[in-house]
Amino acid sequence: MSKAKLLFDLIIYVNAMRSFSAADVAREFGISVRTAHRYLAELSEMGIPLYTEPGRNGGYRILNNRVLPPILFNENEAFAIFFAFQTLKYFKSLPFEIDMKSVSRKLYAYLPPDTRKKIDRLDSVLTMWSKTRGVPSPFLKEIIEAALENFALDMLYQSKHKNAKRKVVPIGVYAHDGFWYMPAVDLSCDEIRVFRLDRILELKIIEQKHNPGIRLDRWLENLTTLEPRDPIYFYAELTREGMRRCISQPWLEPHVKVTDEDHGYVEMYMDRNEIAYVSNFFLQLGTHAKVIKPQEVIDLICRQLRDTLQHYSASINSRRFPDSD
Repeated sequence: MSKAKLLFDLIIYVNAMRSFSAADVAREFGISVRTAHRYLAELSEMGIPLYTEPGRNGGYRILNNRVLPPILFNENEAFAIFFAFQTLKYFKSLPFEIDMKSVSRKLYAYLPPDTRKKIDRLDSVLTMWSKTRGVPSPFLKEIIEAALENFALDMLYQSKHKNAKRKVVPIGVYAHDGFWYMPAVDLSCDEIRVFRLDRILELKIIEQKHNPGIRLDRWLENLTTLEPRDPIYFYAELTREGMRRCISQPWLEPHVKVTDEDHGYVEMYMDRNEIAYVSNFFLQLGTHAKVIKPQEVIDLICRQLRDTLQHYSASINSRRFPDSD
């Protein structure tokens, strides 16, 4: 057996065994104990996280952050993996204790020279960009571990009006627009709520099994087909710009209808408890949208406009009637 083949098989062996002695390695591969020590030292120099345990019953142990044996990728697979890593560099918090620059550098270093040149060229014209957010999500790893084990969480959450204690069962976590989100069953009402991880101020894992009853992938699929619990009819007219901005919203895009090049409308059934959210969005569209129904959304938009006008009334009056001295 060649030395390269033996080292490759040895990487697989130590990953599987985790705890072993040089004598174990010698018996497994038919080599001397001295040679086993030398090869294990070479693995350590290659970055395999081995450490020795002294004493009569000592030996070698591999750390929890074990490395995987070498895997061969074709050129397109290498491109896909390299640029997938690039998307994660925009997140301040990651679920695993890794340095994305280090991972990308290692992958890049093992690519053939012609493939590296292609990546260099592609990197100047292609990126998987995401907004970089300044706020960390310090409990990301703990939440993933709790979701894997179906454990509940006690947390202090920063809500709109005050900080509140919540006991939830996480379904999982997902990333969107630079933030991490956790859909979880709120045990106080037995309903699924979505929490932003950077707003979790305190967290404690309760090691007691709770089955959330749904997987994360299925829950995400259901978002587009979920029927409102308390449906209310919504209709709004749109300008060209209004259509463009509504189509860019995943929750609105299926409901946008085009009348002609410059006009369209949104028609859908929304949940009554989403009135505030929908009103805020259409308020931001200004004159590019006009809500026709329901009246509750129209009333809320008008109230928000009056409150905003009142908020700036002093500034408006001072500009209209400047001091004359």
